[in-house]
Amino acid sequence: MFPISDIAPSPPRFPIMMWLLIVANVFVFIRELTAPNADMFINHFALIPAHVNFNDYVTLIPFITAIFLHGGFLHILSNMWFLYIFGDNVEGALGSIPFLLLFLIAGIAGNLFQYAISPASTVPMLGASGAIAGVLGCYYVLFPHAKVKTLIFLFFFVTIVDLAAPIMLGYWFILQIISGAGSLNASDLNQGGVAFFAHIAGFIIGMLAGRIVKKITEVSNEN
Repeated sequence: MFPISDIAPSPPRFPIMMWLLIVANVFVFIRELTAPNADMFINHFALIPAHVNFNDYVTLIPFITAIFLHGGFLHILSNMWFLYIFGDNVEGALGSIPFLLLFLIAGIAGNLFQYAISPASTVPMLGASGAIAGVLGCYYVLFPHAKVKTLIFLFFFVTIVDLAAPIMLGYWFILQIISGAGSLNASDLNQGGVAFFAHIAGFIIGMLAGRIVKKITEVSNEN
C-alpha cells in the first residue's frame, strides 16, 4: 500500500517546519551526491554501530546526523513523500518546535533501538525513516477519523481506495514488526537492509507523543 494523500482537516497554519525538514534532507542528499568521496562522507556521518563508544561523545553524533542521510533516490523520495503526506497535520496539532523535537527524538530513539539490536554491525545506518515513523505514530493517535487515499497493489490488480488512517498506518506498523522479527537472523543483521527496529521505535515514540498531546488538549478543554 502506498499513500497518495490524506483526507483530514487542513492544519491551522502553514507547516513551515515540515518544509524546512524536507529542504534539509534534500540539501544533505545533494551533498552526498556531490561529495568528492561519497564513501568517506557516509562513513563520517552515518551511524556505524561498531564505532559507537559511549565514553566518546564524538561517536554519538551520528545518532543525529544519520537521520538526514539517505541511501538513494528511492529512499529519500519515499521518506519525504510520507513526511509530506502526514507531517502537515501533525505539525498543525503540535506546533513547529514540538514537531521538530518529535522528529529528532523519534529518529534518535529509532537509531538507538536499531543499534541495540546489532551493536557490533559495521554496516552504516542512515535515513529519516525512524523520525518519520514518529510522525506516523503521532498521526495514528491524533487523527483516528482521517482517511488516506491509498494506492494498493494486488499482484496484477491496482486500485485506489480511501482507507481509514488507523488501518493503513496500523497495517504498516504490524508489517514492520513482522519484518523486524524475520530479520533477527544474525547474518541478516550483519548484511544490512531496512532498519525495521528503527521504524518500530520511532512509531511508538510518535504514539506516546500523540497521547500526551491528546491528554493535554482534553484537560485544556475541560478547563
